[in-house]
Amino acid sequence: MLMQPARDLEAKVWQKRRVLVVEDNLDSVHSMAMLVKMMGHEVQFAINGFAALDIAREFRPDVVLLDIGLPDFSGYEIIRQLRYEEALSHTRFIAISALPAQQHRQRALDAGFKDFYPKPIDPKVLESLLGDGSAASKR
Repeated sequence: MLMQPARDLEAKVWQKRRVLVVEDNLDSVHSMAMLVKMMGHEVQFAINGFAALDIAREFRPDVVLLDIGLPDFSGYEIIRQLRYEEALSHTRFIAISALPAQQHRQRALDAGFKDFYPKPIDPKVLESLLGDGSAASKR
């Protein structure tokens, strides 16, 4: 009887993450939050910068999927306020935007975002980002 290597038998085990989705478009934020929840993660969402700041401080997410172009604060202003807070030191901030990637990717990285993804984010990329964080290296 042939034995399969153990690595072939092991299922991928994803860590359950706490995810905050920040997006001002109601359809988009609900869709993305539902998708994240279906992937097995705990999720909360905010539709503006004020709510994002409050929820992030209380929820202490592992990952924040943050739209750059919000009506009250830009994603850059939000990350500027949150990235140095000790309670959020473990948090990965991912910029998601309809703004042109070629103009905003480097600015997002300089601001402290882990990466920048154009909207709409591919569900497979999102799954990889939340699962093992490897999407950035696979693009």
